[in-house]
Amino acid sequence: MQEITARHFADRLERGARQASAAGFDGLVVAPGPDLAYFADYLPVATTERITLLVIPAEGEPTMLVPALEHGGAAETRAAGAVRLIDWSDGEDEYAPAAALLRPGGRYAISDATWAMHLLGLQQKLPGVHFEAISHAFPMLRAIKSADEVDRLAAAGAAADATFEDVLRLPFAGRSERELAAELDRLLREHGHQQVDFTIVASGPNGADPHHEPGERVITDGDMVVLDFGGLLDGYGSDTTRAVHVGEPTDEEHEVFDTVRRAQQAGFEAVAVGVPCQEVDRAARAVIRDAGYGEFFIHRVGHGIGVTTHEPPYMVEGEERPIEAGMCFSIEPGIYLPGRFGVRIEDIVVAAEDGAHRLNNSSRELHLVG
Repeated sequence: MQEITARHFADRLERGARQASAAGFDGLVVAPGPDLAYFADYLPVATTERITLLVIPAEGEPTMLVPALEHGGAAETRAAGAVRLIDWSDGEDEYAPAAALLRPGGRYAISDATWAMHLLGLQQKLPGVHFEAISHAFPMLRAIKSADEVDRLAAAGAAADATFEDVLRLPFAGRSERELAAELDRLLREHGHQQVDFTIVASGPNGADPHHEPGERVITDGDMVVLDFGGLLDGYGSDTTRAVHVGEPTDEEHEVFDTVRRAQQAGFEAVAVGVPCQEVDRAARAVIRDAGYGEFFIHRVGHGIGVTTHEPPYMVEGEERPIEAGMCFSIEPGIYLPGRFGVRIEDIVVAAEDGAHRLNNSSRELHLVG
């Protein structure tokens, strides 16, 4: 896997500037969060109230403003050669140097993660500047992945696959959901994840809640168990879901599982360059609807993934944007029977000129665990 260098970040900065110019913006204003990690390889202390801001002008040099006490860390990033660095000190008006980076009366797209106090401070300094959320102005800003980014997502997916294979060897019955979630966290880290974002373990009736928080419920014989887990490995995300069963499943559980498996495959087969994103949702949803479970599929079929585990594009009804080569996203249909059980199967895929390629390759069969 190729090392990400200053050149990669320079290319991203140039692409951001071109997109801003083409859309009639004077530039991008990027605050700490996934956008800043993507463009500048930098994530300052999350709890700090001190302003950090990267400005990518449509024309001119990208410049990042940082607190003086954090200058050293910002200067050591892989993007340091591609971004001019300036700082401000405690006791100074931090909005003065920030405002100086913007054109009075200009139009800028600003990171969704920007603190309200900083946006309001900029607006007070430059009341004529128009700000628009990056997610609205440029929803596809990070959507098309380079070959190196796909490689990193594939590595994260392989680590999640290995985690699933390992967890299948563990005992389920008699353990709490919280205990098993801790095992998933441990295994993801053993397989290289530096950050674990979620480890959903939803057993029995809890499986009918797609975002169930693992609790003290003890897993018992006869439970269907939904496992949804992921995080970041070398800065790129994993997100996979599998359902397993403790002991022998009923005929209905087999039927529901098989319906979800077929729906996931239908969604995968619907992926093609030029096809609207919503067609992936429609293909998977049709399988579930035709099997009589349509009312129990209660979420979109997929979301993009990259430096965050949820980002555009979204595979959902109404999203008519066409799929492009390099887009990476989940396909994760599910059926959720309230008070009884749920099933979800999720893979990350990448769109290519010859169709879709899975970045998760662990078994999608119904595994029986003890």
